[in-house]
Amino acid sequence: MSNSPSSNHSHIAMIGLGVMGKSLTLNLLDNQFNVAGFDINEQHLSATSQEAQQLNKGSFLPCNSLTELLNSLKSPRVVALSIPAGNIVEQVIDDLLKSGLEPQDIVIDTGNSLWTDTIAREAKYQGKLQFFSTAVSGGEQGARFGPALMASGSEKAWQSIKPMWNAIAAKVDSNGLPVPPLHDGEPCATYTGPSGSGHFVKMVHNGIEYADMQLICEVYHYLRSALQLPPSQIGDIFTQWNKGILNSYLIEITADILKQQDFLTEHPLVDMILDKAGQKGTGTWTAINSLEIGCPTPTITQSVYARSLSSLKSRRLIGAQCLKAKVQPVDKTNPSAIINELHDALYCAKLCAYAQGFDLMKATSEQQNWQLNFVDIAKGWRAGCIIRATFLQDIANAYQQTPKLDNLLFADHFAHQVENRQLSWRKTVSNSSLHGIPMPGISSALNYFDSMNCETLPANLLQAQRDFFGSHTYSRIDQPESNKYHVEWGKSPRIEVKR
Repeated sequence: MSNSPSSNHSHIAMIGLGVMGKSLTLNLLDNQFNVAGFDINEQHLSATSQEAQQLNKGSFLPCNSLTELLNSLKSPRVVALSIPAGNIVEQVIDDLLKSGLEPQDIVIDTGNSLWTDTIAREAKYQGKLQFFSTAVSGGEQGARFGPALMASGSEKAWQSIKPMWNAIAAKVDSNGLPVPPLHDGEPCATYTGPSGSGHFVKMVHNGIEYADMQLICEVYHYLRSALQLPPSQIGDIFTQWNKGILNSYLIEITADILKQQDFLTEHPLVDMILDKAGQKGTGTWTAINSLEIGCPTPTITQSVYARSLSSLKSRRLIGAQCLKAKVQPVDKTNPSAIINELHDALYCAKLCAYAQGFDLMKATSEQQNWQLNFVDIAKGWRAGCIIRATFLQDIANAYQQTPKLDNLLFADHFAHQVENRQLSWRKTVSNSSLHGIPMPGISSALNYFDSMNCETLPANLLQAQRDFFGSHTYSRIDQPESNKYHVEWGKSPRIEVKR
């Protein structure tokens, strides 16, 4: 594909020029691609035109109709949609078909669509167009200067889009570290496979993001409540942690946030922000999917519940008055030891959250016959996205060494790390309970770890209970698991085999 700005045709069209659409458009222009743009909001179209002119790179063609947009493209035409998830996606595609879209043309959904909707749309438009999807991570700045891209759909469509996506994606150097925009490096543009898989991987990415943010917030809460450290000092601690194995975008911005003063009151800005967290649903989607497929993601799910609990501010104010906690005073004689324990607890809990996310991807990949490549996915998240971290290179290495790894916790590198840090993790969880400081994410991660290393769980009793009240049967440890048994409870010790 030629990327000369002197070309008579646009290389790609962008429908929807809001925050993300405009940023992706300017990124494409930076990389010398010609872009045609359309938005029903004239202000969005005008703003994109003005900023495009200032770049003096590529060429931007503002269009007043979908027909004009399609006429500006060379066949096979590539049209990207940067619009909200939902029915509007199909409405725009239907309008494109009425405006002259043809079967060989490619339509790319870059929004945060539910992955099952993406699969349904590919089936709906089969033979009418090539429906493709690309999940975009990194927010406005990522879209503008280098996002992480998770693309899925037909291999043929991917080959047409690949040069553009590789050009605009975030890049990493040979050591897996992010490089500045417009510099050479390995692109964080991952082709995940069949339709829907890219949006699914992005959904799990967001679920891990929910967990990662919650775990960091719990550590902040502990430092603030137990050690009574001011936000700026906690920010210094996070700055120091960002120089080691916890190095990540989220740790970096947390340090900056905690050092920020409020311009109006000169108090720490974090103290002036209402403690009610919002959410857009992708974390909930991850939790629901894990429940539907039977793949446990307790830390991710607890992070969703934590946001929901935070929204119950008025109820929590009542609880603070009428629910009196009996707690043990905090021993502050060795604060550095507590800080080190929190560091290790955060690392271990973070590992569990990632293990749960990759386990969910593994289970769904097998169910959908996707054959997801976890090395590529981990590498694709090293830059551009919200959960970018040096930690991801270790994950990529683990799957490189053992492609069929059952669980990240079982990788030698991570098993060794947890073995060395586990006692600190346990002390943190037990002390948080004694001191009355909620740490639902970090404690759920420890329970996940302890369940994973427990050879015998009390589910045998649970199965007996189910058989008692519902005749649901059970398997025996001394017989093939496929053989099912039922006891006539309270009547006779006789055992009946149910085949």
